[in-house]
Order: sequence, then C-alpha cells, then structure tokens
Amino acid sequence: MRRRLLAYRDIEFLSTHIPGEPGRGQECLLLVHVRKVVGQIHYRLCTACGEGVITGVDIDEHFLTSGLPTRALSHLRSRHPGITWRSTLALRTTRDLLRRMRIPTTSADTGCAHVPAVPDTLQPTR
Repeated sequence: MRRRLLAYRDIEFLSTHIPGEPGRGQECLLLVHVRKVVGQIHYRLCTACGEGVITGVDIDEHFLTSGLPTRALSHLRSRHPGITWRSTLALRTTRDLLRRMRIPTTSADTGCAHVPAVPDTLQPTR
C-alpha cells in the first residue's frame, strides 16, 4: 500500500522533449521520485499522422506492482490527446500492461513516412 501511495503522490513525470527542437520524433517520459529516475517510457510520436509508438518501458522493480506503469501510460495519453497509440514491445510483463491499456502491438519496422523507425536498443521491463 505504501508503494501505491508513493506512486500516486511523490512521482513526477518529466519529458525529455525540448519544445521547438526538430528531431526524429523519439522521446522519453521520465518518472522521477525524489530526484531519482525510477522509470522511463520511450516512444516515437508523429503529430502529422496522429500516431504514437511505445518502444520501451523500463520501471524500477520496486514500483512495478504499485500501479505506476498504468499511471505513466495514462499520463502519456493525456499529454498527447488525439494520438493513436501502439507498441513494439512483446515481453510478457509489458504485453499484459499494454493489453490492459488497450494499446495494440505491432512490428518494429512498421512506421509512418514522417518518422523513420529506429532500432529498439532499450532495456526491457524487468
């Protein structure tokens, strides 16, 4: 119960995107607890197509059962309204999370013409 309370009260969501900076659409949502990064959601975003692709979910093991992964994906959806989300992740733990959040899984090489697919070199969820 204490971890769930921490996940809802003491976690900050910070974006690594710098507004106005051109980029390939690769972004990261940092989950910060008392100046320490306890999780990251990596994603590509194309506002021209209205599509977002989650390419990595890495949450500290201490927070996995606290509801933080669900809260982080909900925050991502609210931060980018009107975006259709999908994912390239296929691990069991992330697959269950994405199924609960109704985010379909797709192959890594499928992407829009505006944001070229980059290879996923991210750490999987522990």
